[in-house]
Amino acid sequence: MFSRSLLRKYDLTPTTLFFLVALAAFFFIFLIYPLAYVFSQAFYSGNRLLFSIDSGGEGELDDSFIPESLRQGFGDNGIPLSQDAVVSVEEAGNIWRINDGGQKYIVEKEEDRLSVYYKSGLSFSFFKLMFTNPLQRQSIINSIILGVVVTLATTLLSLPLAYCLVRYAFPGRSLLQGLILVPMVMPPFVGAIGMKQLFARFGSINLILMKLHIIEPQNAIDWFGSGFWGVVLLEVLHLYPIMYLNIAAAMANIDPSMEEAAENMGAGKFRLFRTITLPLMTPGYFAGASVVFIWAFTDLGVPLIFEYRKVIPIQIYNMVGDIRVNPMGFALVVMVILLTVIFFYASKQFLGGKRYEMMSRGHVDLRERTVGKIGTVIIYALVLGVIGISVLPHISVALLSVTQRWSGSILPSVFTLDQYGKIASHELTLPGIKNSLIYSSFSTVLDIILGILIAYLLARKRIPGKNILDATAMLPLALPGLILAFGYVACFSGTFLDPRENPTILLIVIYSVRRLPYMVRSAYAGFQQTSMALEEASQSLGATPLRTMWKITFPLIIANLVAGGILSFAFAMLEVSSSLILAMKREFFPITKAIYFLLSRIADGQYIASAMGMLGMVLLIVSLVLAGRFLGRRMGELFRA
Repeated sequence: MFSRSLLRKYDLTPTTLFFLVALAAFFFIFLIYPLAYVFSQAFYSGNRLLFSIDSGGEGELDDSFIPESLRQGFGDNGIPLSQDAVVSVEEAGNIWRINDGGQKYIVEKEEDRLSVYYKSGLSFSFFKLMFTNPLQRQSIINSIILGVVVTLATTLLSLPLAYCLVRYAFPGRSLLQGLILVPMVMPPFVGAIGMKQLFARFGSINLILMKLHIIEPQNAIDWFGSGFWGVVLLEVLHLYPIMYLNIAAAMANIDPSMEEAAENMGAGKFRLFRTITLPLMTPGYFAGASVVFIWAFTDLGVPLIFEYRKVIPIQIYNMVGDIRVNPMGFALVVMVILLTVIFFYASKQFLGGKRYEMMSRGHVDLRERTVGKIGTVIIYALVLGVIGISVLPHISVALLSVTQRWSGSILPSVFTLDQYGKIASHELTLPGIKNSLIYSSFSTVLDIILGILIAYLLARKRIPGKNILDATAMLPLALPGLILAFGYVACFSGTFLDPRENPTILLIVIYSVRRLPYMVRSAYAGFQQTSMALEEASQSLGATPLRTMWKITFPLIIANLVAGGILSFAFAMLEVSSSLILAMKREFFPITKAIYFLLSRIADGQYIASAMGMLGMVLLIVSLVLAGRFLGRRMGELFRA
C-alpha cells in the first residue's frame, strides 16, 4: 500500500530510481564521505604525533626528571607540563609515559630525536590546542581579520558603484556595467605576481615616487610589510564584482513607490537611503558578503604568493604532509567548516528576525535619475579608476611575460617573447598545460552529464528529497576547495585513488564537483525556459523519453549547456587550492601548481610563470566572452550568491 501511494505521488520509474541512486552514490563518495571522515578524525586521536625535538645527546630516558628541552617543547606547542606530571619508563629507557592531570603522553626515543605522541580516544584536545598554540591561535585571528577587512573594503567599494550604475541613467552605462565585472575574470593567484613587482621596495610605484622626489631611495616604502595588506588589496580588487552583482540586483528589485512615498513625507536623500533603500537591499548585501568573507577567509593561493603564512589555509596546506600522524589539520578543517556554517547561520538569523517583502512589488520600472555632463564625468572617473587599478597587477604580469629582466626601472627596458618560447621546452610548463587540459576536459564532460541529470530531475520529475538534491548540488558554492581537497587526501590515502601516487581521478572529480553548481544552474534555466508541452507532444506521437530529450529538449537548451560547460572548463583550468594540495608529483602538476613552483626559480621563474599566467587569463577571458554570447543577461546570475 505504501509503495503504491509513493509511486502515485512521485515519478519513480526504474530509470529515475537508477539515476537517483547513482547521484546519491556519487555525492556520498566524493562529497559527504570526505567531510564525514574529516570530522571523525578531528574528534579522535590515538597515538598521534604532537611534535619532535632533538634529544640533545640524552642517553636512556629515566623517571627521575624531565629534561628542560622536553618541557620547552611542550611549552612551545601550547601544552606546558605541570610540576606534578607523573613519569614512567618502559622498554629499557626508550619509551617514556607522562601522565599530567589525566592528559597522557608517550615520548619515544628514535635515534637522536624525541617524538612526543598524545594518547587518547574521543577528545576535543586538538581544538583546545588550536587556541593555546601561539602559531595556530595567531593564524585563526589573522584569517578572521583578513575576511572581515576584505568584506568591509569590498562593501565600501561596491556600494557607490552599484548605486551609480543602477540609479543613474547616462550614455554608456551598459558598457560600464560590463566593464565593472572585468576584474572578476582575472585570477588573483596570477595577479599577485604582478602586484609584488609593482609594490616591491624598488618596484615601479616606489621608483615613480623617487622620480618625483617624494621619497628618497634609502626611504623606499615597504608597502605590504608582512604581506597582509597585499593580500587584502588583491582580494578586494578581485571580489568586489561579486559584491557589486548582489547589491545591484537587490537595489534594482526595490519597489520605487516606497522610496517615492518616503520622499513625499519629506525624507532627504541620506535619510531615504538609510531608512528605506539600505534595509530593503540587506538580504542581497548579506548574500554577497557571505561569499566574499568565505572566499577571503579560505583563499590559499594569494597568501602563498605574498608569503603571508600565518593564516588557516596555509596551516592546513602545510599539514597535508603529516596528515597520518598529526590530527591538527583535521581540527583546523573542521573549524573552518564550522565557522562557515556559523557565518551563514548568523546572517540568516539576522535577516530572519526582520521582514523585507514589498507588498506592492510587481513589474515596475527602475527608479532612475538622469545626470548631467559633470555627473557623467564623475561616474566615468570613478568606475574607470576602479577598473584601472584592478587590472594594474595583471598589466604588470603581461609586462613580466615579455621581458628578460625587470629590475630597477619603472617599465621593462627590453621586450622579448622568449618566455613564451620557454613554455614549450621547460620540464614543468608544457606538461602542466597538457595535464590541465586533460583534467579540465574530463571534469567538464562529467559536469555536463551530472548537471543535465540533476537539472532534469529538479525541473521535470516529482522525486522525493528534491530540496536535498538541490542543496547538495549547490553545496560546493559554500564549500572551499581547500576543505574538500584536504578531505580527499585524508580519506583516499592508501587506496587506488591515493593522490600521492596518481591524483588524476581525484583532480578530475574535484574540479567537477567545485564547478557543478554553474552547470546545474545553466541547465536548470534552460529546462525552465523550455515548455513541457513540446516534450509531451513528442511522446504522444510515439517518441521515447530518450528520443524526445535528444531531438526536442537538447536543441532548445544547447546554449545553456555550452555556456555552463565553457565556464566549468575555464575555471577548472585555473583552479588553485585543489591543485596545490592534490598534485604532489611533478608529472601530475596542472598549470597553477607549475606556476607556484616556477616562482621559486631565482633567475627566470617569475617571467616564465607570468607567461603561463597570461595564457590562463586569455583562456578565461575568451571563455567568459563565449559564455556571455550564449547566456546573455543571465550570465551574471551564475555569480550571485
